[in-house]
Amino acid sequence: MVLNNDEIFGASPKDEMIDLITQKVTHIKRRLGEIVDQVETVKSSVDREQSRYSNIATELRSIKENLDTVPREDIRDKYEEALDVRFRLATMRGQQEKFESSRDLMEEEIDLLQQIVGHLQGIDMADIADASGSSSNGSLDIVGIIRTQEDEREKLARAMHDGPAQSLTNFILQAEIVQKLFTKYPDRAGEELDSLKGNASKTFRKVRDFIFDLRPMMLNDLGAAPTIRRYVESYKEKSDIDVQLEIFGDERRLEEYREVMIFRGIQEVMGLARDYAAPTEIDVQLDMAASEIRISIEDNGRGFDAEGMFEDGEEDNYTDARVQALRMLKSKFELVSGTLDVRSDENEGTIIRMELPTGE
Repeated sequence: MVLNNDEIFGASPKDEMIDLITQKVTHIKRRLGEIVDQVETVKSSVDREQSRYSNIATELRSIKENLDTVPREDIRDKYEEALDVRFRLATMRGQQEKFESSRDLMEEEIDLLQQIVGHLQGIDMADIADASGSSSNGSLDIVGIIRTQEDEREKLARAMHDGPAQSLTNFILQAEIVQKLFTKYPDRAGEELDSLKGNASKTFRKVRDFIFDLRPMMLNDLGAAPTIRRYVESYKEKSDIDVQLEIFGDERRLEEYREVMIFRGIQEVMGLARDYAAPTEIDVQLDMAASEIRISIEDNGRGFDAEGMFEDGEEDNYTDARVQALRMLKSKFELVSGTLDVRSDENEGTIIRMELPTGE
């Protein structure tokens, strides 16, 4: 009996890599099937809720035409019902967009991995030895970056839809009510105008905060340190969390992308603490004195088992959104030669340290 090379020496590195990628593709396809089912389910729910909202909109138009004869309580009830349905519809659409985005990304990832397998099957072993690590890892990093960008776009679309767009719709409806009431019921019209003015002020503040969170203009004008101070003050006002901020060293200006990385890193970690850890205190330290910018963020909220979360092959063992976000943030810092370290325990809070070279 004649043995082939694989039987004598074991599977080649190329075959092992192809087998590993094939297993990954199988796993993604299984998850993709689940996501496709979820898309169809949510789409049916969205269609039903849209039909309901269309019926309510028809009733509101009828009320508008007969505003003088319809009791104020009926107007308010129907208006609140419309807002409730609109909110539920917006939530369902957000879920649908999220599932569809996940479906599209999985399909892209499968296509990318299959292309890698095709290249591996046609590349000489010497080329594999020289380029396998950087090429495949680089491709997978691209997938992660695309996923992060789509998640940010989804958050932006949802925030715009549920915030300013929803408020503008309410303003239009309130203005139409005031217009109808102004001639015959000036007192009621005045009440509606006061309510409209209050809602407009609240919406303006929300839009201002929204723009700051999205891209604070002072980051370009003044740099990272002043922007972080402003963000911390706003964070404290909106979350009722006691945040202590200390900045060491000369508050120098850095390259734009480095200042963005510093601000976004602090913003991301503090947002995760607020959303998942429920802390009462957060300590933030920013050291700009050395050739590396050092950031330390410590909270006293709910921690998690951070041991091994960044080890290779552990991606599927950590489905917690906070862990996944920290993984992606770590990848971003590493792309610019930075580091991110996490120390956390379920009973002792979390400490996250980030370092970023100044490039000087």
